[in-house]
Amino acid sequence: MKLLLSTTLVGLTVFSFTAVAQEYLPDKAGVTSIMTKQEYSPYVGREFPTKVLWGDTHLHTAISVDAGTMNSLGQEAAFRFARGEEVVTTHGLRAKLSRPLDFLVISDHAEMYGLMPELLKGNPEILAQETGKRWYDGLKGGDRDQIFKTAMDIVGTLSEDSTPIESDTIVADAWHKYTALADRYNEPGRFTALIGYEWTAIGGYNLHRNVIFRGDASMANRTIPFSQYDSKNPEDLWKSLAKFEKETGGHVLAIPHNGNLSNGRMFTVENFDGKPLTKEIAALRARMEPLVEVTQIKGDSETHPLLSPNDEFSDYETWDKANLNGSELKKPEMLQWEYAREALKSGLKLEQKLSVNPFKFGMIGSTDSHTSLSTSEEENFFGKHSGVEPEPHRWEHLVIEAPDPSLNIYGWQQAASGYAAVWATDNTREAIFDAMKRKETYATTGPRMTVRFFGGWDFDEADSTSRLPADAGYAKGVPMGGDLRNAPKGKAPSFLVAALKDPYSGNLDRMQIVKGWLDKKDKLHEKVYDVAWSDADTRKPGKNGKLPAVGNTVDIKNATWRNTIGDPELVTVWSDPDFDPAERAFYYARVIEIPTPRWTAYEAKRFNVKMSKEVPMTTQERAYTSPIWYTPKG
Repeated sequence: MKLLLSTTLVGLTVFSFTAVAQEYLPDKAGVTSIMTKQEYSPYVGREFPTKVLWGDTHLHTAISVDAGTMNSLGQEAAFRFARGEEVVTTHGLRAKLSRPLDFLVISDHAEMYGLMPELLKGNPEILAQETGKRWYDGLKGGDRDQIFKTAMDIVGTLSEDSTPIESDTIVADAWHKYTALADRYNEPGRFTALIGYEWTAIGGYNLHRNVIFRGDASMANRTIPFSQYDSKNPEDLWKSLAKFEKETGGHVLAIPHNGNLSNGRMFTVENFDGKPLTKEIAALRARMEPLVEVTQIKGDSETHPLLSPNDEFSDYETWDKANLNGSELKKPEMLQWEYAREALKSGLKLEQKLSVNPFKFGMIGSTDSHTSLSTSEEENFFGKHSGVEPEPHRWEHLVIEAPDPSLNIYGWQQAASGYAAVWATDNTREAIFDAMKRKETYATTGPRMTVRFFGGWDFDEADSTSRLPADAGYAKGVPMGGDLRNAPKGKAPSFLVAALKDPYSGNLDRMQIVKGWLDKKDKLHEKVYDVAWSDADTRKPGKNGKLPAVGNTVDIKNATWRNTIGDPELVTVWSDPDFDPAERAFYYARVIEIPTPRWTAYEAKRFNVKMSKEVPMTTQERAYTSPIWYTPKG
């Protein structure tokens, strides 16, 4: 190379390219260039997840036996809608998401999978069966009340021990059509169509699980959906999934939902048969169920005010009258076995006893919509099922009819919730599934706020000033879903937590860290810490240690609000002031928005209706991260 120029021009030194090349090109020993000493671009070499992907792991279409009684939209419409396309609903409304989702799991019920469309077509094989003929007549020949009654009859059969309609051929055919459709809509890098189904066991006691496959149709077709007619015991489901993995080399996981409606059965510390929980079953559950769906249309399952009386945000979209179908009244002693926070605490004690924590799960949200539409935004909420699509009086229509009318669930009690947020390295089936397995996920009640949560021993205040908190997070600690062990002498865990608002939603009120721990006397505790909040210059905790409310700018009449309170982002480093290195603990972040209009306020404005005083018109949307666990030595 020739020397081109080496001089100073207007204060800028222009160096010889030859000189630079000779000094910094690799030598014979393989020394790399100058940029390996200190890269100029802060984004080079980042192997960790750099963006959050949004999806729904719990959506039903006309293929589901219950949804199909009222919903005419099939699985293809569900994929199209999730990808951002406009579709027409069962009742002729045009619908579209504000922004496309990144991934979707259509989790139609395993029970009588695909039979409802064939029933409505008048398939002779189904009409030849007495139950099939009765259902067909009720759905095809009745008025609205008769159709609803027949639909409730069909839903009720999901509690039976054997299938009301027999047809293995129809089930297998419907499953293969679905897996082929999922493969067709799966576009790596753009949109992920994960294959899955819902195991719907114990009817009103809601031990339901969404089963998700990592692979494509060729792998998923090596089985058919495991249903409650195979077994109502979740332990048998886990064993079946473990057997599938062993025999095929594939990967699968299950996600429980609606513990709040299980009447004390979802997070029990006993086996299904009522015997003490064994180490083997605890380990199997921990392996097969890395996540829990903590928020959805049928209420929130993070915690309950009776379980967390010192948590002023514990009473959020609470459904606690009865079990799912209203057949058994809720009793206070059931609550501790229904909610995620309490289960996380129970897991600490079980781990000490069994050396395995069956409740070491991460958190996600999803919709459980039966309309084929993944809508959880307050201003774009299409309801639980197609019988309660937007119209002037859906807020007072029945969603769930109980034997005791006082336990009925009405339209206004539906929660416009939630979504699953996944920190994955790429938008592919494999990357999303792997992120779920390692629990690098969080739940939101609908808004797409960005949340980072890391734990370690060496975070300091400077880490909270970086515009790239994940650089310090992964370098110095573990992300949400991770583990901290064996505390260094004299150190407490520190946590780097950062949140950025959804541009379509409200500003942020506060970030909290929820801690649960097991003390030396085997007693379980919890505490909620406000670690960062908006308007911090003027808003200070009171003498009782509680942070004052952020305020409320909601204009209910016009279904709008002003972002003149709250902050667009919050970030901090927090160290546990009450840490004891000998005590097992978990920590998760909860991010809360300022008040914004609830879907009922949008409904009242659009249809010019006046709702009863019991109907809530505002909400404070939130996010829950997967926990980080601390385990002491020994």
